[in-house]
Amino acid sequence: MKNLRLFIPIGVFLLTAVFLYKGLFSDPTNIENANLERPFPEFKLPDLMDPSISYSKQDVMGDMTLVNVWGTWCVTCRVELPFMTRLRQQGVRIVGVYYDNAAEAAFGNLDVSQTQQEVKEMLAQLGNPFQFNIYDVKRDLSLDLGVTGAPESFLVNEKGIILAHRRGAIDERIWQKEFAPIINGAK
Repeated sequence: MKNLRLFIPIGVFLLTAVFLYKGLFSDPTNIENANLERPFPEFKLPDLMDPSISYSKQDVMGDMTLVNVWGTWCVTCRVELPFMTRLRQQGVRIVGVYYDNAAEAAFGNLDVSQTQQEVKEMLAQLGNPFQFNIYDVKRDLSLDLGVTGAPESFLVNEKGIILAHRRGAIDERIWQKEFAPIINGAK
């Protein structure tokens, strides 16, 4: 019995060592989104540039759609906008979900006109890949999607099922590796 007690600390040490060793080779950014293979969440939110227009899940459905969560404050979003614009020119349907970082700091009403002006300037400078932009000021849709920041992108099929998810910018290499095979397989 005493000999068995000696092996308990050794066993705990070995299990801890294996756990830590495995962690050395894992990618901390590779967190699978729980919404993969699930329906896109229900929502009803206004258009960023024209709040009199509102969108719902049905506006995302119908065609294969890349839903891109972005913001003018996001440096990485600036990097991916020109590539996304080329994708739209190639026929990829892209819908923006504007993630308003300024909403966190606002104690009263948020000045939407300032946000709209920043968006116009940025898209004029870097290209506008978006068919339309959903204004997610309270981040309800972003929370339902499991968004942790911007940019994040979701590939949604015509039935509204989320087929792919990417945290971070999409460039040519990532598009060809992660998204193009899914789109080409669906045709």
